Amino acid sequence: MSYSYRQLITLAFWFMILSGCVTLNNGTDGQTGPAVEVVTPPPTLNIAESRSLFIYSLSRLHSLEGDLDSSMALLKAAVETDPNNAFLQVATAQIYFKQGRLDEALEACDKAIKLNDKQVDAYILAGNINFSLKNFKDAISHYQKAVALDPDKEEVQLNLALANIKIFDYEQAVTALKNLVKINPESAMGYYYLAKTYDQMRLSKDSVGYYKKVLELKPDFENALIDMALAQESANQIEDAIATYEELLHGSVSNTSVANHLVQLYIHQHRLAEALALLKKISATSSPNSLENQRKIGLILLELEQYPEAIAEFEKILALEPNAHQIRLYLASAYEEHDEVDKAISELLKIPRSAFNYTDAVSQLAYLYAGKGEVEKGIQLLKEVIVAFPTRVDLSLNLAGVFESVKRLPEGLAVLNQVADQIPEDAKQYFRIAVLYDKLGDKPASVRFLKKSLQLSPNEPQVLNYLGYTYAEQGTNLEEAVTLLKKAVNLRSTDGFILDSLGWAYYKLKRYDDAVEALERAVELVNDDPTIRVHLGDAYYAKHDLRKALAAYTKALDLEPDKKEIQEKVRKIKAEIAEK
Repeated sequence: MSYSYRQLITLAFWFMILSGCVTLNNGTDGQTGPAVEVVTPPPTLNIAESRSLFIYSLSRLHSLEGDLDSSMALLKAAVETDPNNAFLQVATAQIYFKQGRLDEALEACDKAIKLNDKQVDAYILAGNINFSLKNFKDAISHYQKAVALDPDKEEVQLNLALANIKIFDYEQAVTALKNLVKINPESAMGYYYLAKTYDQMRLSKDSVGYYKKVLELKPDFENALIDMALAQESANQIEDAIATYEELLHGSVSNTSVANHLVQLYIHQHRLAEALALLKKISATSSPNSLENQRKIGLILLELEQYPEAIAEFEKILALEPNAHQIRLYLASAYEEHDEVDKAISELLKIPRSAFNYTDAVSQLAYLYAGKGEVEKGIQLLKEVIVAFPTRVDLSLNLAGVFESVKRLPEGLAVLNQVADQIPEDAKQYFRIAVLYDKLGDKPASVRFLKKSLQLSPNEPQVLNYLGYTYAEQGTNLEEAVTLLKKAVNLRSTDGFILDSLGWAYYKLKRYDDAVEALERAVELVNDDPTIRVHLGDAYYAKHDLRKALAAYTKALDLEPDKKEIQEKVRKIKAEIAEK
């Protein structure tokens, strides 16, 4: 039998009545008045029950006051008075649970269930105790029994879902949570955990819908808003995620973690002006000002080609942190882009040999010296560093690059072949060798090294593209060219130059519809390259679509007005259109 707290207080009153006669003072002569007639309690309540429940009521008062030891002592007395009372066993388990005596709490729950297998509270508490003990399967078993007895208890459905989540049984968790929101369609927590569960199942689009439902019910639920934005990112709904973060910030940057994450999303979407504005707002409220934010501001300014502002930002950082050598490298790049080469060289020379980015500084110096006509100075620097760091393939690639920049291709090849002998398993060097052979006009050697590079690293889009385009240009191995280029497109689907190569291979195969489709996509991605426009014009022309061909050639000529080949194509097609 179970009782509400109000019933228990009433029962305690009955116990006082049964424990003896109640007398009243008549207020006139100080004498005891007549005894009040004793009222008979309900016939279902025996003396042991009434006494034990009176003791329970006292225990409950101690528990509410935080005196758990006294509460437990009274409960033990109540249980001794009425040992077969399941309700008292549950009450005992609750105090044990509060005291952290979980094994004893579980034992008391088991006793309650043996006494009364319909005691819902016993199953719920046993589930909670097992959950605390990380015995999630046992917790689930008890919650399921509680649900079977009382399916409308919201908290049990929620706890059942959380226990299932712990053992990665997401389907059962979803079932419990859907039962919960069916019981209470206004349960924000039910929808919230539904969304979280779908997140765990990597069903981000479904989770976004449930987060929206949560926010309809509870618009100020900040965690739900953050979680929804993360789900939108996972679902690749980046612009929606940005809008959610913006809503969360409300124009403020008090939540710096959200603000900084939003900056990263702006950068990812190449919305650099917005990233810069938000970073400046974050920096203005930071105390002390974050050097990391200043670094990001400088790099964004550099990307936006606002070179004086970038220089000023990097110089401010270096005034505070003179040994921030990576910042000095950025500063040198800003000076170089601003055509202040001597200042760039001066900054790079300040980076010591002990710095982690010393080799990067030397490589940049070598290119700057080559640009100034001091090629040997740069080459000597690089050679010294290569001796010190013989396994750094990138240094040899940079040395070959310097030779390439001054048209000393055989020397560049010699460097790369020397490295190939030392480190024969590096695909990058074979690709660079292939490029130099191509520039020297030795196509067979170029193809040979491209294949060697792909043997070592078969999923490099750049190498696949180079070999595929080489075949297309030569008009050889065209089916293989298409295979290589389709693979490259799958690896890098937003690269317009690879799509151009694929379109050109289709063109050479006379698959003009496929060529047009690929080349139109290429133009969408790279709209300022004259070669892609010419290829598209050729594909249109092959399909006898003269007006579209003329438009493509005309745009190519706008981009490269002095190219005689394009001028001739435009003249020829205009004449053909005029003849018709």
